[in-house]
Amino acid sequence: METTTSDIKAFNKLFADYHGLFVRFANTYIQDDAAAEDIAVEGIMYYWENRHTLASDSNIPAYILETIKHKCLNYLRHLRVREDVEQRLREHQQRVTNLRIVTLEACDPQEIFSDEAQRLVDEALAMMSDKTRQIFIMSRYENKTYPEIAAHFSLSVKSVEFHISKALKILKVKLKDYMTIILFL
Repeated sequence: METTTSDIKAFNKLFADYHGLFVRFANTYIQDDAAAEDIAVEGIMYYWENRHTLASDSNIPAYILETIKHKCLNYLRHLRVREDVEQRLREHQQRVTNLRIVTLEACDPQEIFSDEAQRLVDEALAMMSDKTRQIFIMSRYENKTYPEIAAHFSLSVKSVEFHISKALKILKVKLKDYMTIILFL
């Protein structure tokens, strides 16, 4: 259909007479000026595009208001769904954060690493000769001094230092990956 000058005048009059009322009606419910404006214009446009299919005695403002009402309902339902999803996401994130907090609070690095470190130390000790192992144990576990250890084994202090150095090299190789973590912590 062609748009005539009288159609344009009729549309402009309808728009001028009711646009403000329709925007206020929509905004009363959706509380968003821009969205209310869009819904009111969409309602007027919907009527205008379908005006020839309506009965001649139709109440045009009531028809447009009914259209706006349905558009507002759709807008609010969509908003409610979005808010529900956002709430669920917030709750999920809060549960994840709480789980991380509880897990981290329960984490005992000493316990985690002491078992692993002890296993690696035990493996390193097993790789040492009997004398080197015994000297290392006396030095590190029994807190004996080098002269005390030397006297016990009838060795020189230099020999004890040699055995300790040898033991530490073995431990360094065995604990190389673990040492990086310890330094990091």
